[in-house]
Amino acid sequence: MIPWLRLDAVKLDDGVELRLMQRGHEFSIMLGSNELMNSRLSGSEEALANLAAAKLEGRAQPRLLIGGLGMGFTLRAALKALDQGARITVAELVPAVIEWAHGPMAPVFGNCLADPRVNLHEGDVGELIRADRGAWDAILLDVDNGPDGLTRQGNDALYSAQGLASAYLALKPGGVFSVWSSAPDAAFTRRLKQAGFSVTEVPTRARTKKRGARHMIWVADRPG
Repeated sequence: MIPWLRLDAVKLDDGVELRLMQRGHEFSIMLGSNELMNSRLSGSEEALANLAAAKLEGRAQPRLLIGGLGMGFTLRAALKALDQGARITVAELVPAVIEWAHGPMAPVFGNCLADPRVNLHEGDVGELIRADRGAWDAILLDVDNGPDGLTRQGNDALYSAQGLASAYLALKPGGVFSVWSSAPDAAFTRRLKQAGFSVTEVPTRARTKKRGARHMIWVADRPG
């Protein structure tokens, strides 16, 4: 069996090490013993984009905000699902993840970062959410491990009652707030509803052929 190679590592704010691993053509991003993402498992991240894009059908020049670059699965799916009038901002907090996207993982990303519809922002997606009211047709979050985070305590604010209130205000009427998680979270569902969203929970497989681990996607609509 081909061994895993450690290509790079970076210490996060809380001292935890984030590592980029490679085995043949396969990549993995690890946090300690936890695998955050794998280049062979893209089904639920693609579903995050496709579920939101379906809600935006018929909208002219929709503006999307994606929190978390990851391996680019959500971004590529959004580009495929939306027309040339769409504008997509991707916020990634960890500079090394952006460097990996342009460097060793460039074959995984293809040309999606060069698409003229894409703006890559190095920084906190929460700051962009709080910056403007009614700015976005859709906000897609694939940050940390979902509401029950692993990598950074600051990410928890995105999923708090105050964070959800900010997301609600940042959306245009009729906009959609879509969130990826490694597992269900009944308390988070309640917080979404308390923030005023109409909520649908969508269990989704990690693999595109309905196999692999089950993840959860919340599709939360702001009433029009």
